[in-house]
Amino acid sequence: MNRRNFINLSLLTSAASLIPLQSLFFFTEEISTQELLGKGSPELFGNGYKLRKAAYEDFIKMQQAAQTDGIAIQIVSSYRSFDHQQRIWNGKYKRYTERGLTPTQAIHKIIDYSTIPGTSRHHWGTDIDIIDANQPAPSSLLQPKNYYENGVYAPLKKWMDQNAEKFNFQLVYTKNEDRKGFKHEPWHFSYAPLSIPYLKKYQKLKVKELLQSSNQILGNENFSEKFIQKYISENVLEINPTLLA
Repeated sequence: MNRRNFINLSLLTSAASLIPLQSLFFFTEEISTQELLGKGSPELFGNGYKLRKAAYEDFIKMQQAAQTDGIAIQIVSSYRSFDHQQRIWNGKYKRYTERGLTPTQAIHKIIDYSTIPGTSRHHWGTDIDIIDANQPAPSSLLQPKNYYENGVYAPLKKWMDQNAEKFNFQLVYTKNEDRKGFKHEPWHFSYAPLSIPYLKKYQKLKVKELLQSSNQILGNENFSEKFIQKYISENVLEINPTLLA
């Protein structure tokens, strides 16, 4: 057995207990280091959104199944490049510091919900933020209150809770009081057959050096080694356990 086949077989074995048998062949799809960081040119699919082929195909199946139950799953965010995430980060950093927050305060406020460029799961083309297009859109779409109790997207959440796993999608940032890192996002789902091995490969990168050397990321001079270690441990890895290799 050559090295490449051995690696692919190892990935299949480690995640076999989590992913339906019919989906295991997707693990052979590779991702480059540049693509892990949102700097590559992956082949993506979708109309109004961008996903890896396998994720796109299962999303369409899930969307069609939901439609029969009166739920119109709409993706409002999918693939994001490094540059896109950097624009989000820098915009928030400027806004918060202009309001009087210190750089450190601004950084900690940003990472309640937004990732540092180069660390976003949305760089992989596996993750989606969703709403129900059949419902009247509130002034701010992605708010937890919209997905609970009488929120407009509560039926969507209930449907996803019951059905998302059938199509290989898993909630990323769960509602768990003990979980650290990013706050609960009932709208954010990940395509597990791809994102599990992608995360495993991502963990081997020298992320600390990337974050400290990218001077286009505003405020990165405040990324101490202690901060980065904590950020990776909590914001990158404190996720739904089913998405960990």
